[in-house]
Amino acid sequence: MKEDELRKRTQDFALRVIRLANALPNTPEGRVICNQLLRCGTSVGANYRAAKRAKSTADFINKMGTVEEETDESMYWIELIVEAALMSQKRVSSLYNEANEILSMTVSSIKTAKKRR
Repeated sequence: MKEDELRKRTQDFALRVIRLANALPNTPEGRVICNQLLRCGTSVGANYRAAKRAKSTADFINKMGTVEEETDESMYWIELIVEAALMSQKRVSSLYNEANEILSMTVSSIKTAKKRR
């Protein structure tokens, strides 16, 4: 993976989350899920950028842990969108799969950093 690939992918992920959130119904549950998904989905890239500027390996691992948590939470809200019948699985599957790939890359980076420590 190229140096800036994950940075670009996390930013693109945030943009896609924004578009999905805007398409959610304006119902009480839609608004709650929208707000939660926007918060965690857009923070994935922001936290990744912070991790890239970590002051130490321990700081990098800690910040990447936040990326892992926010990505996993994004996946939870996407699952809930389908389970609550707010959107179809087909409509959100590509975004969910991207979140899963970002999560895998994040976990791999954390493991590599821990081995180097």
